[in-house]
Amino acid sequence: MSDSIVRFNGVTKMFGDFRAVDDVSFEVRQGRIFGLLGPNGAGKTTSIRMLTYILKPDSGSITVFGIPVGPETQTRLGYLPEERGLYKKMKVGEQLIYLARLRGLSKQDARKRIRYWLERFGAYEWIGQEVGELSKGMQQKIQFVATISHDPDCLIFDEPFSGLDPINSEMLKDVILELRDAGKTIFFATHRMEQVEQLCDDIALFNKGQLILNGDLNQIRSSYGHNSIRLRFTGDSRFLSELKNVRINNRSTNFAELRLLEGADDQAILQLAQKHVRVRGFELVQPSIQEIFIDSVSGEVRS
Repeated sequence: MSDSIVRFNGVTKMFGDFRAVDDVSFEVRQGRIFGLLGPNGAGKTTSIRMLTYILKPDSGSITVFGIPVGPETQTRLGYLPEERGLYKKMKVGEQLIYLARLRGLSKQDARKRIRYWLERFGAYEWIGQEVGELSKGMQQKIQFVATISHDPDCLIFDEPFSGLDPINSEMLKDVILELRDAGKTIFFATHRMEQVEQLCDDIALFNKGQLILNGDLNQIRSSYGHNSIRLRFTGDSRFLSELKNVRINNRSTNFAELRLLEGADDQAILQLAQKHVRVRGFELVQPSIQEIFIDSVSGEVRS
């Protein structure tokens, strides 16, 4: 793809006998939000650390803006690590200016951009406080400002919503979408599938160091077809245990989310439900990202 910003080509990384990343190739396109998904130990953070030149691959290559990763590419990246790296004893303003100047900003430009982002997050009043005095959520906002204040072309977020309450998570989501719409390329790793649904244009799914699914999110979902059922009803839910060739993903008093497996018949499911309960809603839908995640990792055959 001519508009690719990040390219992994046959990348492998070993730690002793452990193959953390195993011959992985993918591309991240400009102006897109790219989600890196997978269980713990799948290779996500190792991939990010190689992209940011913290680790070097044992084989294969990684380029950013067509340049092999190295000191030259670091200034064009903004990296928010999963393990926060702020200096607890430094004041917020001093620390943010220090970090922005390390990225090449003048003191005047650093002050201007930091003030803008702190005010945007309702955090300017903290500018004179020591970082260690702030809550985890407040520190997360400061770390985010440190990541974006030098206006990098490509932003890399590892679990960016960690420690944020729902209101601040929504605010951060809006900012990420705004950055994408301004042409920034966003690369982030997360376990929170609902945010993948809301944010990502493209995804890569890792498992045991290997890339097992990669591409445009909407195209991937479409390839699975409408093979999940959302069932709303009134009555005794025990009939659900009689269903064959389905997986119950979500179940409550008057609701069930069912995944159709090979051999399942949606009309037979509807007829059985009508014998036992009053059906209020029956909808065939595309699977959620969580469903695709489970299917891909488990190797289950799609219906």
